[in-house]
Amino acid sequence: MAKERLSSAKLLLDNRNYKDSIGRSYYAIFMAVRALLAIDGEDFSRHTGVISYFQRTYIKTKIFDVKYSKYISEAFQIRNNTDYADFYIVSKEDAEEQYRRAVEFYELIEKYLTSLAQVNKIE
Repeated sequence: MAKERLSSAKLLLDNRNYKDSIGRSYYAIFMAVRALLAIDGEDFSRHTGVISYFQRTYIKTKIFDVKYSKYISEAFQIRNNTDYADFYIVSKEDAEEQYRRAVEFYELIEKYLTSLAQVNKIE
């Protein structure tokens, strides 16, 4: 699902639908994090629960750099603004930045999950 959201974010960005692109970029990050939670056997009904678990389990333990905490927190806030604030303005640069971060985040988690799968095959 994360990969699909990333693809959608790019299509929307390329077609100058910046608010919707930001939403899809956020969901690419969110779904990538949910993949981690699935591996851990965890799930939460609220986005804040997913984000909090990620920060507690993967950022505070230094599995991932602290910048990824910032990425997901800012993406969550910006997505909320684009969805719920009637007059929130999104620039092309904002949407491009969120897309770049989503790609980086997705690739980080994909690499991590791939390495876990390889370790588990060996053991």
